[in-house]
Amino acid sequence: MFLRKLIDSPWFYFSLAGIVLIAAVLSQFERVAVDLPAATAEDLASLGERQDLNVVFILIDTLRADRLSAYGYERETTPNMDALAARGIRFEQVESQSSWTKASMASLWLGLLPEHTGVTRFFHGLPKEGTLPAEVFQRAGFRTAGVWRNGWVANNFGFDRGFDLYYRPTPNRQASPVQRHNPSSQRIQGTDLDATQAGAEFLSGVHDDRFFLYLHYMDVHQYTYSDTAPVYGSLFSDIYDSSLHWVDQNVGVVVDQLRADGLLDNTVIVIASDHGEAFFEHEGEGHARNLYWEVQDVPLIIAPPVAIQGGIVVSEPVANIDIWPTVLDLVGLPPLPDAEGQSLMPLILAAAGLGEVPPELKGRALIAQLDRSWGQTAGSSDEIISLRQEPYRFIMSRERPEETELFDHGADPGEQSDLSQVDSEVAAGFAEDVANFLAEPSQDWENPEVEIDEMMRAQLRALGYALPPSDPMEAARRKAEAERVRPGGRWDK
Repeated sequence: MFLRKLIDSPWFYFSLAGIVLIAAVLSQFERVAVDLPAATAEDLASLGERQDLNVVFILIDTLRADRLSAYGYERETTPNMDALAARGIRFEQVESQSSWTKASMASLWLGLLPEHTGVTRFFHGLPKEGTLPAEVFQRAGFRTAGVWRNGWVANNFGFDRGFDLYYRPTPNRQASPVQRHNPSSQRIQGTDLDATQAGAEFLSGVHDDRFFLYLHYMDVHQYTYSDTAPVYGSLFSDIYDSSLHWVDQNVGVVVDQLRADGLLDNTVIVIASDHGEAFFEHEGEGHARNLYWEVQDVPLIIAPPVAIQGGIVVSEPVANIDIWPTVLDLVGLPPLPDAEGQSLMPLILAAAGLGEVPPELKGRALIAQLDRSWGQTAGSSDEIISLRQEPYRFIMSRERPEETELFDHGADPGEQSDLSQVDSEVAAGFAEDVANFLAEPSQDWENPEVEIDEMMRAQLRALGYALPPSDPMEAARRKAEAERVRPGGRWDK
């Protein structure tokens, strides 16, 4: 109760105003971690032997990798994240397991593919049998806190397991979001600064304890760029970049807070995303509609509590289900017991010149899934499956297996030319691989069906997700309203 009252108090935000102002200025400059000890590959391999490591996990919702300057983008959108990558580990090719947040986050946390988490529809909760990373940290004596702004990872879906504190921050700062074309999309209150400041308050009270802090940012998803003018322009794509630049400043505040509290040299910082965002690369804008590269390629940066000269770049394709097997391995904690994802430590060490890439991590087939009926209460599934195995991406409909697409990344990185008819033998081989995957036995787990009240539905619709209202009359009214709106606008996400 005391923490809740403190976070809700305006005096808390007044006290942090100085930190935010300083961070806004410092974020214009590249942050070089000169105050951290230099490290070798051998030092990385032995980090798990330390008994003082903490973890800060920052999930930036709807962030595609190619918009970070650390990934080669021409705009300097992310100086703070670039600095973390420059002295840490950057993974060049990372595949999300879905382009819809809840399915993707279920896979990320459990280290399992959507087929095995069972989270494919909007009313699905996490299976109680699965183990979440926060539970591993909690059992090891860590203090755990999660601060989120996306209703798909709310407590009632089971994402709060293992967290001592898990909450949505009270909005205390308004912003200047773009008005979306989607008629069901409204503005959610506050900005990611609310989450940042709540996280900073948590950090200020854990000096004597090991901790795990999870921050789930939403301003990139919402095209929110603080209360100033956009940095890059007025098109949707420009506003997206401006919002990313603003969120990067929030990352800078977190790093500054760790530095000020003397925690930077014993804290692992992880930057990741649940999925990307489309800008009409495939005749649409948004996400949660398909599994093409623009919604599937996400960033992954791991900054250990040491400075790696020149940083480490891992070029082998990896997946979001590998994140927690890797981080738990890095800090010396037990693995997730049921994870299909693998620790990427061998890839990291090989990229640093220590050892070879093991066969099981080379040339893997990376799978993603999306039930395009995820927002429906009834009816059959409309699931598509993506299998990425370089240089190809293969996409197939589960219910209509004859509907396939095949792309060659080497010749066609934008996935514009479907080769499924031209290279029919290659496509047939991938179709067989998908069929074998779907035939594999799954965990004998049950997914609770979570009743979403009208308040939660309204909150999710405010994010742009078109959920059917629980009241049939309201559903009919919304359908009639949607039919009056001109086609071709922003997708309901």
